[in-house]
Amino acid sequence: MKSLLTFPNSTAVLLIALLTACSSKPENKADQLEVLKKQQAELSKKIDGLEKEIAKENPQAAKVKMKEVDVTALATRSFDHYVQTQGTIVAIDNIQMSAKSAGVVTQVFAREGENISKGQILAQVDNSLIVRGIDELKANLDLTNTVYERQKNLWAQKIGTEIQYLQAKNNKESLERRLATLQEQNEMTKIKSPITGTVEAVNIKVGENVAPGVPVFRVINTTDLKASAKVSESFITTIENGDKVNVSFPDLEKSIDAKVTFVGRNIDALTRSFPLEVKLPSASFLRPNMTAVLRIIFHTEPVALCVPVNVVQDVNGQKIVYVAETDGQNLVARRKVVEVVGVYDNLAQIKSGLKVGDKIITVGYQGLNDGELLKN
Repeated sequence: MKSLLTFPNSTAVLLIALLTACSSKPENKADQLEVLKKQQAELSKKIDGLEKEIAKENPQAAKVKMKEVDVTALATRSFDHYVQTQGTIVAIDNIQMSAKSAGVVTQVFAREGENISKGQILAQVDNSLIVRGIDELKANLDLTNTVYERQKNLWAQKIGTEIQYLQAKNNKESLERRLATLQEQNEMTKIKSPITGTVEAVNIKVGENVAPGVPVFRVINTTDLKASAKVSESFITTIENGDKVNVSFPDLEKSIDAKVTFVGRNIDALTRSFPLEVKLPSASFLRPNMTAVLRIIFHTEPVALCVPVNVVQDVNGQKIVYVAETDGQNLVARRKVVEVVGVYDNLAQIKSGLKVGDKIITVGYQGLNDGELLKN
């Protein structure tokens, strides 16, 4: 029989452990299994240690044991802390107009989709009676002005009485006031646009009756838009007017850089959020009620250490990252415990545990052990 001394060290240790286990074998199978598991763990640890020692002494013998990895040298970069939410594009000037006076529509000048200017007449309500009243007053006013001018000249020459002059003046001014009133009433029969924009809806036709308060036109200024959204109340003290915002439109694959122009202070009791608005620059592709994604940047670190978030592993409640370090002639994996202070855009900002120049293992980090030999 061969002596145990002729076996490799790891095999001899294994046989001795098994013989020992057999000689003191517990009667309960569960206890036997527990004992064997403990012995297996101890043996695995010893075998791993011996393999590492052999690899250091003879790297060529352990070449097949090296794990292939990719590494990236850690460098500083700018890092944005932001909150992302979904919002809607809103027209600041989105006006529904109604007639100022009741009546029958005699003319409609605007059509849907037409660009119009501020003050442009969109429709006309029947004003025939008012126009006739204006014409009659203008004729009376001409005569009254003539009488007034003559009485004024006579009174200047001390001819006639003062009461005659004052009556002529009063008649003239009274007619002028009545004319101004009728002209104002006539203006109220014209439906005018209060803004420059595009006619979005026309809800009247010639011959229909209109009344004050009933919308007949909608006009939108598509060059003056804002993005409106709601943000969780947890950011109420971090977001301020002037913060940078990236507004993106995933369906169009476009984005716009803007700034926060309004931050609400009232928390919605149902959604636990507050309103936020962003004034948008003019862009031809923007339309009211479009859906947008708002990325509100509330803090920027100009110099930060960042690693891909997937290389950060949770082990026993600790955040760890594996780096490649030179150990003599070998490249080995080193486990680094890190502190993460933010995760954005698939990057994790590292506060401590790493330094500039560290070679971060970005491929092959799964299942690595501290001190394991690497092949780069």
